[in-house]
Amino acid sequence: MKLRHFACLLALTTTPVSLVAANAAAQSAYDGLWNVTIVTKTGTCEPSARYPLTVSDGKVSAPGADVSGSVGREGNVRVSIRGAFANGQLSGNAGSGKWNGAAGGVPCSGRWEASRQ
Repeated sequence: MKLRHFACLLALTTTPVSLVAANAAAQSAYDGLWNVTIVTKTGTCEPSARYPLTVSDGKVSAPGADVSGSVGREGNVRVSIRGAFANGQLSGNAGSGKWNGAAGGVPCSGRWEASRQ
């Protein structure tokens, strides 16, 4: 009888912990609002641009912008912004990487840097 009571108590106390762990796992360590600065190194694209991007559950988005992409568990970034493609690495509250795209059919490329607000 005591063993059955212990098993029932154990099941009741571990269930909420499991639910909390599942919710925490759904979030990304990189979730939040990020300020991204893009700098053109080659080509005729804008010399620089700034974008506020949001990471939520590892998905990258921006209100009213053609943005899609993701941030992996290890901080690996893969994003498409207005037809340009970027990849790189986030670590803590900062990140950087490279991008490439085109303006008027002429290839452009450069670097990007990000900081979390």
